[in-house]
Amino acid sequence: MPDRAAGRTAGKALMIQGCGSNVGKSILVAGLCRAARRRGLSVAPFKPQNMSNNAAVTVDGGEIGRAQALQALASGLDPVTDMNPVLLKPESETGSQVIVQGRRLTTVRAREYAALKPQLMAPVLQSFDRLRAAHDLVIVEGAGSPAEVNLRAGDIANMGFARAAGVPVILAGDIDRGGVIAQVVGTQAVIDPEDAATVAGFLINKFRGDPRLFDDGYRLIETRTGWRGFGVLPWFPQAHLLPAEDALDIDSAPRGDGVTIACLTFSRIANFDDLDPLAAEPSVNLVMVRAGQPVPAEARLVILPGSKSTRGDLAFLRAQGWDIDIAAHLRRGGHVLGICGGYQMLGRAVSDPDGIEGPAGSTPGLGLLDIDTVMTPDKRLTRVSATHAATGLAVDGYEIHIGRSDGPDCARPFATVEGRPEGAISADGRVTGSYLHGLFQSDAFRAAFLARLGIAAAPRNHAATVDATLDALADHLESHLDVPALLATAR
Repeated sequence: MPDRAAGRTAGKALMIQGCGSNVGKSILVAGLCRAARRRGLSVAPFKPQNMSNNAAVTVDGGEIGRAQALQALASGLDPVTDMNPVLLKPESETGSQVIVQGRRLTTVRAREYAALKPQLMAPVLQSFDRLRAAHDLVIVEGAGSPAEVNLRAGDIANMGFARAAGVPVILAGDIDRGGVIAQVVGTQAVIDPEDAATVAGFLINKFRGDPRLFDDGYRLIETRTGWRGFGVLPWFPQAHLLPAEDALDIDSAPRGDGVTIACLTFSRIANFDDLDPLAAEPSVNLVMVRAGQPVPAEARLVILPGSKSTRGDLAFLRAQGWDIDIAAHLRRGGHVLGICGGYQMLGRAVSDPDGIEGPAGSTPGLGLLDIDTVMTPDKRLTRVSATHAATGLAVDGYEIHIGRSDGPDCARPFATVEGRPEGAISADGRVTGSYLHGLFQSDAFRAAFLARLGIAAAPRNHAATVDATLDALADHLESHLDVPALLATAR
């Protein structure tokens, strides 16, 4: 397809699909993007369809999956909505909000989405064509697995997209979960022969130990499938330093005498990238409190993160007994930070008169801040440069929320944004709420915030750490995969 603006032909593309979910597709694409960029190529990431409540705000004023924002960084680009044209944000066990090219289209149940999918291929291909016209190479990430043949009709995420766009596929298997031979060989056995013909080869991911021990298994896969192998990739130990797409992937292993910060893992936790810089602090034990677990008594700070369903997660919070734990935590002199949906939960009530997030009605909040929240149809979706009220330090982040919060405690704002007060702080200063996501990526602010809790932050640059880790990831891929041959499959 010619690029009318630049007078050049369209770039090439290749696609990484997985034998299942969480096989490491997102990290593989990020590493390949960085490897291609270091070869002097203009490269961009693309994921036709993603399902995640961990969204990133783009420079063109929309939202995409957080993984695509990391891949954009690996490519040396600002994230744009074309990199993830369809984003599904689960609001319940059976329904999701559908974001198309960065904007909300509708909310549907799973059965209804199957009927909607055929209408989404056009914007998916439109976004893909724009990226391909602007770059030398587009590296595409699949979703789930092409072996889910019951979902093949109307597919826009895997083989349906690959065949519509004429993109060759590399299949990734995850040896860490076991059964990788069956994963790869079984995928070929169940998919349509014409889908299988799009597969240019396979790779094995997440090997622990000596990769040569898998030589026989590797050759067996090549023999049984006829596909070329591109290598066996050992486990990447620095993966925890990269932003996590799934809250379950956040490293919360105790670090000796580090100070405990606890974060509640809501059923619809959203935009939890706020936690990544804290998880990387050597002096912090970040504990993700799961359903059925108590808030650790030793926690110095409890974080209520963002939520895709504020009232629903308020009920979830109370069902775990976390409201009782938080009250006890404050009696012991602890601190509480609510971000976005978590901020809304800290107030007296959350009202949704129009039923925007679910059934219309009002839910009592935790009553820890003297504010009230009313859900409104308009969604604030913007990057933000703020000033922390207490220290005057710059805080760079983003807002992605519906609802307005007002009340007496807003007279003690957390920050100012373009001269207006933002957030609220309790009279005793131990409960803070803010709509600002990504605030801890600002190094000076993170250090000052932790110092108030008696925690010494490491002298590090979070952004530089992430960038260096992407370079290390590309080095890792170059050492163990045939990256030149893999990139040469693009067409």
